[in-house]
Amino acid sequence: MRLSDAERQEALDALSEHVRTGRLELSEFDERSVGVSGAKFRKDLKPLFADLPEPRPSVLEQRPRQDSGVSRTNPPAVEPVQPWRQRLASLAVPAAAVLAIALFFVTRAGFFVFLIPAAAALLAGMVVNRR
Repeated sequence: MRLSDAERQEALDALSEHVRTGRLELSEFDERSVGVSGAKFRKDLKPLFADLPEPRPSVLEQRPRQDSGVSRTNPPAVEPVQPWRQRLASLAVPAAAVLAIALFFVTRAGFFVFLIPAAAALLAGMVVNRR
C-alpha cells in the first residue's frame, strides 16, 4: 500500500520523539528521516522502525487490505455505487443533449432547451450519490 504525505509526517514525528527521548542520535535521525521522506510503501518504513519501541507510525500497525479491497480496520465510508445507477447517470446526459438539440430545431424554443442537459447532469449526480 502506498504511503500518504500524512503517514510520512507521522513517521517523521515518531522519529523526532525518539530523538527527544535519547533513543536516536541526530546523525541516525538524519539517515532515517531521509528514508522516511523517500518511502513510497509501508514496507519501506518497516526497517526504519524495526529496532524502535513505541511511538511507531500507525500505518505499521494496520493490517494489509484483504482481497476484496476492503480493510477490516478502515471500512469504506461510502457504499459502492450500484451498477444500474452508474448506467443511468452515464446515459442521462447524452440523451438529454440529443433531446435538447431535437427540441431546438423542431420547436424553435430557443436556447433555453440547452439547459436540459445541465439539469440532467445534476439529477444524474443526485441519483448516483444517493444512499
